[in-house]
Amino acid sequence: MELPVFDKNSVFDAMFNSVNDGINVIDENGTLIYVNNVSAKYAEKSVKEMLNKPIDEFYPHSALNELMIGKQEIVGRKINYKNGKRYLVNAFPIFVDGKFKGGFSVFKSIDDIEQLNERLNHLELQIRLSKSESNYETIIGSDGSLKNLIKKAKKTVGSLGGPRHSIITGESGTGKSMLAYYIYLYAKKIGALSKDAPFIEVNCAQFTNPDIAAIEIFGSEKGAFTGSTNKKGLFEQADKGVLFLDEAHALGNHQTMLLKAIETRSIKKIGGSRFHNVDVIIIAASTKNLKEVLLPELYQRLAQYELYLPPLSERTIKEKEDLLKYFTDKYEENVLAINKINLHVNYAPVAMQTLVNDNYPRNIRQYRDVINASIDSASPLISDIKPYSSIDVYVDSSHIPIHTDVFVNNSSYTKVVDKPNYLKSILPKQIIVDLKNKGLGPRRISKLLQEDGYDIKYYQVAYFLKKLKDNREY
Repeated sequence: MELPVFDKNSVFDAMFNSVNDGINVIDENGTLIYVNNVSAKYAEKSVKEMLNKPIDEFYPHSALNELMIGKQEIVGRKINYKNGKRYLVNAFPIFVDGKFKGGFSVFKSIDDIEQLNERLNHLELQIRLSKSESNYETIIGSDGSLKNLIKKAKKTVGSLGGPRHSIITGESGTGKSMLAYYIYLYAKKIGALSKDAPFIEVNCAQFTNPDIAAIEIFGSEKGAFTGSTNKKGLFEQADKGVLFLDEAHALGNHQTMLLKAIETRSIKKIGGSRFHNVDVIIIAASTKNLKEVLLPELYQRLAQYELYLPPLSERTIKEKEDLLKYFTDKYEENVLAINKINLHVNYAPVAMQTLVNDNYPRNIRQYRDVINASIDSASPLISDIKPYSSIDVYVDSSHIPIHTDVFVNNSSYTKVVDKPNYLKSILPKQIIVDLKNKGLGPRRISKLLQEDGYDIKYYQVAYFLKKLKDNREY
């Protein structure tokens, strides 16, 4: 069989035009003998326009011009180009039989790199801000509304009779994952678990396929089915540690398997022939009443301790203020760690009172997100601040996002919270704008605001909307 003949030049051209970097090749006189599409795009020319012309006609301060003089490689050179872009360039000489025959350069826009870094930094910051922080200092309210709960949580692993399984219930966003991890950390602190004990967390709602669920929970032996491997299941991974079952109400058909593993303290892998002993503390969490959805035997095994986390609305004002300070401090710490910027966040008194007194149906998680969004709104862009600088931001009421759950439909406005007296006469501009955009007039808006505890007359709303229309305010 005769192999096909390839045009090497076409192959290389296709390869070089598939990369994201600019590539230029010159001869010994500085004339361009190859240009890829990215380089032509940077120069705002076509490849045809650039070929067989001096490189300095398109890149006046190119590394290749310098390379022609020194005839040595140039690595990591930053160059400003006439179109305002900055490039990171690597250039290398070409020798044939010891004679200099030209060179080639590979370069990319530093602006593109910095924009990517900025996006990555912003993404990393948001991830860090949304992570559940779980250590002893983060249980705000442990000496207040959560005092008895924390004492009971410690008992689950610190009682004289040894660690017990437990259930954590509460609304979404109240901190069930955090409390589970707190129990785990406390168990290690007192020696109930070893310092290297594992903490394995799984969302039971992901178990939609019974076969896959069984493999995930118990693991599998190689050869059990086509393509199977020796896989550790959740119980084996959590051995001598904690297995945290979040959304345990979604266990469904897998409750019997779980019950057997708890009772026998052993598991058998899918496709395996022998049992493996496991020593696992199970913490199950749910937004539902597990007594109503779990098998009675399984519920009895897990509910040796039942811990209830109250919603944010049942926490004290002092604890909400402490949470505000905690999330603000975390924001500042993460900005320093990621962007090397000393950020100092300040709140207007009205903004602070609004954040503390507002209603958060999705509890602490929503409270945290609203605080982060408010600081985001008040802060400048990362690209506008140099690293190792120190800035102050001032959060006022205009920076606080309006909750989507405030509005029920186009013609009604739900009372969110009783406003402090000093807030009742403050014009809630963003609420007025949102209600106006929903088609409501000044009288209707005024009535809804008065129902919400604001002392705002319809003519005040009308005057504000007139100024808004005239672009004189807001």
